[in-house]
Amino acid sequence: MGLDGLTTYDVGRVRAWFPGIRGGLARFDSPGGSLVARQVADAVHGAMTAGLNQRGTLHEHERRAESVVQECRAALGDLLGTDPTGVVLGRSATALVMQAAATLAQGWGPGDEVVVCRLDHDSNIRPWVIAAERAGATVRWLGIDPVTGEVDDVAPLLTDRTRLVAVTGASNLVGTRPDVAAIAAAAHAVGALVHVDAVHLTPHAPVDRVALGADLLTCSPYKFFGPHLGALAADPALLGTLRPDKLLPSSDAVPERFELGTLPYELLAGTTAAVDVIADLVPGRESDAEPGSRRERVVASMTALAAYEAGLLAHLLDRLAAMPHVTVHGRPARRTPTVLLTVPGVANTEVARHLAEHGVVAPHSSFYALEASRALGLGDAGGVRVGLAAYTTRDEVDRLLTGLASLG
Repeated sequence: MGLDGLTTYDVGRVRAWFPGIRGGLARFDSPGGSLVARQVADAVHGAMTAGLNQRGTLHEHERRAESVVQECRAALGDLLGTDPTGVVLGRSATALVMQAAATLAQGWGPGDEVVVCRLDHDSNIRPWVIAAERAGATVRWLGIDPVTGEVDDVAPLLTDRTRLVAVTGASNLVGTRPDVAAIAAAAHAVGALVHVDAVHLTPHAPVDRVALGADLLTCSPYKFFGPHLGALAADPALLGTLRPDKLLPSSDAVPERFELGTLPYELLAGTTAAVDVIADLVPGRESDAEPGSRRERVVASMTALAAYEAGLLAHLLDRLAAMPHVTVHGRPARRTPTVLLTVPGVANTEVARHLAEHGVVAPHSSFYALEASRALGLGDAGGVRVGLAAYTTRDEVDRLLTGLASLG
């Protein structure tokens, strides 16, 4: 395809990249961590055997280590629509949000306010709550509709004392995609910063930090075919105003001042490879004179993937609607291909075990979206989560549906 149009998404071509598919299981556990592409594993192996140690300019292996870091920032910049010099690399998205919250809270005090959303994974709630409480600031809660899973109007919560609004780009529990740009615009109108948790959004849709209005945005490469680490993206100018806790001899440059210790070069190389995998989900035509920039290819691929996943999701939801013994929680108007379900009278553990007997992997929990699970009336137990991914087929969806139907 050219970058100005779509073509049929070739799931068979994509599945060939994932060794973890072998074994015949139908995997619906991608919201907790996707399978890893072979290209990513090869990149990790290559970095680990390249003799890398510390970054520098004197020896080839030092220059290679520096290149691995900069290539990873550039790749994430292309993935997230952001300036790569504002990309911070860390142990996990949770760790990075904890650090960001503690750093921003240095400027908060009594009378200041922070808004968190009950739809979110706890990693975009608790760090802000902890930081606000320590600073003496007030926490305000943005609620959700327990039937639809949609976010309430943020406007009544905002004042001229609002310092930050934290909201998810997509719910990891029920898939809801709030209107982040509208929320950010309202927050910016009162002078507040916005942090967007894009961990669950990034594997399913094109992401543009600037268009979303996110002053800070986090993601996790292990959700999009890569290794286990986290990334935070922000305007470098904003990062330059923040003073995180750091070791005295470590760099004070942005973004290095936020990165504690030596970076895991092998994981960074794997992350770059994961972005390249995304850019190649839908290949260009041989007749295309120019393949387009990686950013353009990422957007084209993710647009095609979103359309493919939407088709699978529509089929899944249509069939589930015909199963009176299955309850689907949340009816958001715009969502990722993520479904939370329960079977009244049957424990979540038993539903998951029954599906396992059909060769289907569908885990059960509240998946750290504790506030959302409670708001939906599911308490701390949550439900059985079905997550579609770039490698999911219609046959696998039908196998899941057959397993669920046999519970009735």
